[in-house]
Amino acid sequence: MRTVHNFLDRMFTDHTFVWHRHFQSFIAFIIFVSCLGIAMETLSDFVEQHEQSVAIFENFTLGIFVLEYLGNLYFSRNRLKFVFSFWGLVDLLSILPSLLLFLNTSALRGTRILRVMRVLRVMRVLKLARQAMEMMGSQMAKKRNPLLLNLNIYLITLFAVTMISSSLMYYTEGVLYAPSTISEGQASFDQIAAETGQPAQVFVPKDPITGVEIPEDKRFFQSIPTAVWWCLVTLTTTGYGDLYPVTLIGRIIAVFTMFSGLILFSILMNIVGKTIMVLLFGETLDGHDKAAEGVKVVGDMIVDSSVNPVISALALLQRESIITTEEAMMIAAKPRDELGKALSTFAR
Repeated sequence: MRTVHNFLDRMFTDHTFVWHRHFQSFIAFIIFVSCLGIAMETLSDFVEQHEQSVAIFENFTLGIFVLEYLGNLYFSRNRLKFVFSFWGLVDLLSILPSLLLFLNTSALRGTRILRVMRVLRVMRVLKLARQAMEMMGSQMAKKRNPLLLNLNIYLITLFAVTMISSSLMYYTEGVLYAPSTISEGQASFDQIAAETGQPAQVFVPKDPITGVEIPEDKRFFQSIPTAVWWCLVTLTTTGYGDLYPVTLIGRIIAVFTMFSGLILFSILMNIVGKTIMVLLFGETLDGHDKAAEGVKVVGDMIVDSSVNPVISALALLQRESIITTEEAMMIAAKPRDELGKALSTFAR
């Protein structure tokens, strides 16, 4: 039993433990597929055909995240500090909305709180940021290729920004004209008409802040996958103009998405530029030129920079015609422990 406890302790806390890395990779995969599941839930036709499967999958991923949170809490050296830490709050927010939805409380159903709960489920994508930080620490410690590390972190950031922006756009604007919202609004109008004896009006969704009606030809964000297309077009500054927000909150989200695209694009250009400099121009990964750092020239000879003080001395001796170029080349090629003997041999 003690062995199992030690194993779980290392799996949750020891970043150097191989099973910790395997476990974190598994959690990252679950985060990825669960975010895809959240997006698919907004496709009404898909949910109608696979409603039970969607519910089972969401409960399965929720169970994994709950176990992960409890494990992190139990094996934490300071549990209270973990609960109120940034990553502890991210872990809690990633499961709390799903737990409340799982309880199916009547206080949440049919209210705006339900929408907020669904939006907060997307917070689980922020858990990938912790994976990226651990990846950075692990690879830097092992002196692995930083280009691959930067590319991995960039892709994680791109996925997180895309998922968050698309979900916010759908849950702030798209739900205003979702089929369920339209049907509920029309039913309310019909009920009022039946009670008052007046002709029933046609329900038209409105911007909750400005009160401006949203016409049918402006209802673009019918699902999160549709919003993903808009988000990618916005992030890459392509600007096709086929999809665009019409509500005030939607436009605010679009502004932040645009600025995020500029930041992500600049990061990508830095990674691509660094890769080109390394592959084509011989620059080292730490930013120094191999030709400047790795080699030195003595006369017509190229030698290693690890003997830089000797190179300087040999260049001075050669300039003063104390030794010839051939002799300097022979001395520079000697190991450090043989330099003294070599210099004495050629001394005049």
